[in-house]
Amino acid sequence: MQLIENKTFDEVELGQSASLVRTLTRKDIEIFAVMSGDVNPLHVDEVFARGEVFHKLVGHEMWGAALISTVLGTELPGPGTICANQALKFLRPIGLGDTITATVTAKSKTAKTHRIEFTCVVKNQSGEDVVTGTVEVVAPLEKISRPRIELPEINLREPGRGYKRLIEMTHGMEPIRTAVVHPTDTPSLLGAVEAARSNLIVPVLVGPDTKIRAAARAADLDISGFEIVSTEHSHAAAAQSVAMARAGHVEALMKGNLHTDELMRCVVSSEHGLCTARRISHVFAIDAPDYPRPLFITDAAINITPSLAIKRDIVQNVIDLAHALGITQPRVAILSAVETVTDKIQSTLDAAALCKMADRGQITGGILDGPLAFDNAVSAEAARTKGIVSPVAGRADIFVVPDLEAGNMLAKQLEYLAAAEMAGIVLGARVPIILTSRADKTLARLGSCAIALLLARQKSHAK
Repeated sequence: MQLIENKTFDEVELGQSASLVRTLTRKDIEIFAVMSGDVNPLHVDEVFARGEVFHKLVGHEMWGAALISTVLGTELPGPGTICANQALKFLRPIGLGDTITATVTAKSKTAKTHRIEFTCVVKNQSGEDVVTGTVEVVAPLEKISRPRIELPEINLREPGRGYKRLIEMTHGMEPIRTAVVHPTDTPSLLGAVEAARSNLIVPVLVGPDTKIRAAARAADLDISGFEIVSTEHSHAAAAQSVAMARAGHVEALMKGNLHTDELMRCVVSSEHGLCTARRISHVFAIDAPDYPRPLFITDAAINITPSLAIKRDIVQNVIDLAHALGITQPRVAILSAVETVTDKIQSTLDAAALCKMADRGQITGGILDGPLAFDNAVSAEAARTKGIVSPVAGRADIFVVPDLEAGNMLAKQLEYLAAAEMAGIVLGARVPIILTSRADKTLARLGSCAIALLLARQKSHAK
């Protein structure tokens, strides 16, 4: 067992030193910002380029000063030390990835007050002084020796980090001309405005002109630069938007203030809709802070009780989506309540058939396995405990659910119990269809638009 021991005032000798070596990581910056309340953009800003994150080499000098305090409080003199005075100079910034060494050296002692003055130096990996100065402490008089406490691992959640990455992937792309269907309330109109500001879409507002303008005034939104295609009501707005997509006047649709069923009835119309040879399906692209990879759930909004043939299209749709988002070989978990095939549970039979279809080339571009219970899909440890050997178990990117009810409940549980962000997209139609909810947050709305843009541009490049 490791012990933490101090040096009493009498034990500390002049010239005695102690050091601590640390490398500044992104997590250090985040934790320091949370604990100190320091949200100075100069200290916490990130620069994004081509999907990679680069931190500015800017001042984190106070982190260096904190390490001096750590050396004094844990090493020399150690536990029981009280800081009385300090005079530090901050000479140069500490950047992400810098390895620094904080050293304290006993300079003088005052017996009457039990104070010790330490010379303090913080150097970077190049040997350059970062922080220098002196700290005066009241040294402990009693010996302290106790087990060293193992600090818990701290994991900070950054909601929407995955959506930020998707938005960064769209940089340099031309925004897609998008019919926003019946945007007559604040959430749907605000979503379109925010996406336009982020250069993701060029909104075409389709719906009753007076209601759209009234919603804009109520929310204090400037829509003067947007085209408005006036219709009488929501159903006419859906029909007009679909017709515009069929004619190639818009590259995507975005749901506004109308029911999903009302929009989708026009989309799936055999005569005037946007159907292709592929079955239309819905995907939730989920940003779950505690899950280490992108997460997709399908189908949770369109196909209620899909047959095996429909599930085949659902799976292929979501694999194609993953490719558009840069996942070249997505791992697909076909979910059920159990991980064994049984004729008592239809979803296990469907899972086995889908995996065999992938073996025969009827589904391409992904690695499928199933049936898998949810715990085995997300946890490699759970899979090992059950003796499951699988390239998907514990590493799934895509969850294919048995039916709409299961998918909807799973997605909402992640949203409300696991702080996940939800972006929705409809696939298999002639154009991407952005399905937003009144409860969607800004990043989720922008994430949905980014996905639509990436899909549209991949489709245009494939032609």
